[in-house]
Amino acid sequence: MLLKLSGTCENPYFCRMDINFADTETQEQTFTLDEVLAGLKVNHRLILWNDDTNTFEHVIYCLVKYLDYSSQQAEKIAWTVHNDGKCNVLEGSFTELEVYRKILQQEGLTVSID
Repeated sequence: MLLKLSGTCENPYFCRMDINFADTETQEQTFTLDEVLAGLKVNHRLILWNDDTNTFEHVIYCLVKYLDYSSQQAEKIAWTVHNDGKCNVLEGSFTELEVYRKILQQEGLTVSID
């Protein structure tokens, strides 16, 4: 997967960020300065939630493809989600996790940022 992030801050209150994925359309988003600064904190978590829709195979596939987990790690996470209802799958800045949240949601997974 090819991912390109670029951004500009034309004034002190708003920044524009372009997110480009290979073979997809460009999305443009505007953030306030407070949102950008909050996004730089690394104390956010991406949480994968249990649902009745996705198979173990699909969850494992997504974790391996997009989050670089090994098959064994992804299977362990899938079982944790199944048994506990959720699992923290990634930690980082809000901005970074938002990209992964959108990708996993497009794959049909139920994810949120805490």
